[in-house]
Amino acid sequence: MDGLLHDAMDLWRRSRRAIAFTGAGISVPSGIPDFRSPGGLWSHFDPQEVASIQALHANPTGVWEFLLEAVTMFTRAKPNPAHLALARLESCGKLGTLITQNIDGLHQAAGSKDVVEFHGGCQRFYCMRCKREYDPAAAARLTRNDIPWLCACGGLIRPEVVFFGETIPHEAMRRTGEAVSEADLVLIVGTSGEVAPANLIPRQVKADGGHVIEVNLGPTAFAGVSDVRFDAPAEVVLPALADLVCA
Repeated sequence: MDGLLHDAMDLWRRSRRAIAFTGAGISVPSGIPDFRSPGGLWSHFDPQEVASIQALHANPTGVWEFLLEAVTMFTRAKPNPAHLALARLESCGKLGTLITQNIDGLHQAAGSKDVVEFHGGCQRFYCMRCKREYDPAAAARLTRNDIPWLCACGGLIRPEVVFFGETIPHEAMRRTGEAVSEADLVLIVGTSGEVAPANLIPRQVKADGGHVIEVNLGPTAFAGVSDVRFDAPAEVVLPALADLVCA
C-alpha cells in the first residue's frame, strides 16, 4: 500500500483544490451497514414501501417504523478513523468541500465543517404542514407507541432526507456544482457509484482535467476513472493518507 499512498500524496500535493465524495461504505465500521448489503435496512424493509414520498403520504406509520430503526442506528454510531481523517484533512487546509450521500451525520460529528448532504440528513426534522422544526434528539427518544410522529398542528413530522421520488435539494445541487467546478482532485470513499446523479461527480472532475483517488472495497462503477485506487478499508487508508498529506 505504501506505493499507492505516495502516488496519492503526489497527486494531492500537486492539486490546488481537493474535494471528497463519500457513500455508505465509510460508515460501515461505525456500525451502520450499507442499506443494500446483507443485514442492511433494505434486507427487511422494501425501500419503495418505506422510503418513497408516496409511502410517506400513504403509510406514515410504516415509514416511521423504518425511520425509527434508522434513527436508533445513527444515534448509537460514532465517527470512525476514516471520518476523523477527512476532518483532519479539512482542518489542515488540504481538503475543501465534502459531498456525502450519507444521512447519518457522522462527518459533522467527526468535525468536518464544509459538508454537503446530497441526500439530506436525519439531523433535521420538520412538520410537513406548518414547517415547524423539531429537535433531532426528540426523534431518538421515540418509541413504537409514538409513531407516526405528529406535530401539535396534526401534521406529519419527517426528517429532511431525500425520499425516493423527490428531487435533490436546490442548495445541495448548487453547492455541489460550485465545489466540482473548482476542484482538480476528488477523493472517492465508500461508494460504488451506482446512484445517480451523485455518481457523476468524479466523472465531471475527471472530464475537467482533474484527478481521482478512490478508496473502496471491491469493484465499482469508477473503473477507468480513478487515477489511484485503494482496494482496502477506508479506516486504514485515510488516516495514513492524512498523515502524509498534512505533514
